[in-house]
Amino acid sequence: MSTPQPLVDQFQRRITYLRLSVTDRCDLRCSYCMPERMTFLPRKDVLTLDEMHDLALGFIARGITKLRLTGGEPLVRRDMMDLVRALGRRIGADDGQGGLEELTLTTNGTHLAEFADDLRAAGMRRINVSLDTLDRDAFARLTRRDSLSQVLEGLAAAKAAGLRVKLNTVALKGINEHEIADIVGWAHGQGFEATLIEVMPLGEVEEDRFDHYLPLSAVQDDLARRWTLMPSGHRTGGPARYWDVAQTGGRLGLITPLTNNFCEGCNRIRVTATGQLYACLGGNERVDLRAALRSDDPQGALSAALDTAMRIKPARHHFAIDAHGQAPALARHMSMTGG
Repeated sequence: MSTPQPLVDQFQRRITYLRLSVTDRCDLRCSYCMPERMTFLPRKDVLTLDEMHDLALGFIARGITKLRLTGGEPLVRRDMMDLVRALGRRIGADDGQGGLEELTLTTNGTHLAEFADDLRAAGMRRINVSLDTLDRDAFARLTRRDSLSQVLEGLAAAKAAGLRVKLNTVALKGINEHEIADIVGWAHGQGFEATLIEVMPLGEVEEDRFDHYLPLSAVQDDLARRWTLMPSGHRTGGPARYWDVAQTGGRLGLITPLTNNFCEGCNRIRVTATGQLYACLGGNERVDLRAALRSDDPQGALSAALDTAMRIKPARHHFAIDAHGQAPALARHMSMTGG
């Protein structure tokens, strides 16, 4: 039997990082992410957890070393921990079938209090938690749910469990821009990293994203007037560029899909909960892995599909938010693609 080949795209980028969405469902309704009356996928269209496990093993055999579980909100999926435990057994595996260097998770934090200890026991060592405000009323307006206390409880549980936490905060003009420095300072005081993200034009929402688009170049300038920001050589395999903040002793990441394109070093692919592999977050290039998994030759069909994905992965995305009433770059929502 031939040795599976590593995943390398047409631009000679080695793909080692998979973001696997386990569900498009979420218990929050963040206004920049989805409408209040969101239509979610029929459950019959979503991969079973066994299929997701088989899919992940196929990727690991082809050289994926970092696997992030996403959603929607991954922790709302029933029996999610069964998948986490099974994948956790691939961390550091040395049996000739490929092993993971890291298994991690992006969550909104509402269920962390229940699962933090289990995540740590399954092999996770760090997680990302999305949090855009520390103000209860602002949180309720932004997410359309009064759940800030649950998120803070979850963050405390993650810290107590020994999980390293990175807070992800979307910078939003007129909503949380006055609070960004306080969020970063609070995170660093808790021993968490903080990463700021520009809002992305994905999917129709009720509000005009132009009204709330806040370039991180402006945010960085504001923070630099307050603190000393020193370039950091820290890398996680994701798109963030990092700075060390002298006064807080913490690390700050900036993810800039609009003002400072980071695609030249892309090592990532995304798979939706229905098994659609999107070669780029900002593109429509996709391969149907669900069809491969349910074919007469799942292993061979999956390998061929991954080869196709490498051929169609584009050089870069083309996001822009530069006019009122602008249509989103893509019709699909971030929760469908996987955060």
